[in-house]
Amino acid sequence: MTKYEQRLQEVFNFTRAEIAVLCVLLLRGPQTPGELRGRSERLHRFEALEDVQSAIQKLMQREPPLARVLARQPGTKESRYAHLLAGGLMGEEARRRLRRFRAIRRMRSALRVLKKKWRNCARELSDIKDQMERFRKQFE
Repeated sequence: MTKYEQRLQEVFNFTRAEIAVLCVLLLRGPQTPGELRGRSERLHRFEALEDVQSAIQKLMQREPPLARVLARQPGTKESRYAHLLAGGLMGEEARRRLRRFRAIRRMRSALRVLKKKWRNCARELSDIKDQMERFRKQFE
C-alpha cells in the first residue's frame, strides 16, 4: 500500500480520505457513503458520514472528475458512488442491453437443449410405434 500511496500522492496530491474512498471504489465497485465508511476502516478512519461525503465531493470536483454519483435505484434510500478512473461508467441503457443480450443467450441455449430432447422423444415415439405395429401384426 505504501508504494502506491506514495505514487498517488505525487501524481494527484490526494488526501488519505480520498485514497481510502478510491481504493474501496476500485476494489468493490459502486458504494453508498455508509458502505465506504465501513469498508475503508483499515485504510482511513472516517469519524462521520459527512467526512466520507466530503472526500467523495472532492473527488467529484477534480478536473477531470474521478468519481460520480449514480442514479438511485428503485427501492433504495441512498445513492451510490463510483470511480471514473477506468474511463467512465456503463450507462443504464447499455447495462439493460447487456442483461437482455445475456438473457437471450441463455434462452437460446435452453431452446437448443429442448430441441434436442424433443428430437430424442420423437425418435423414441417412432420406435414405440414401430414396436406396437410389429406386435399387432403377430396377432393378425
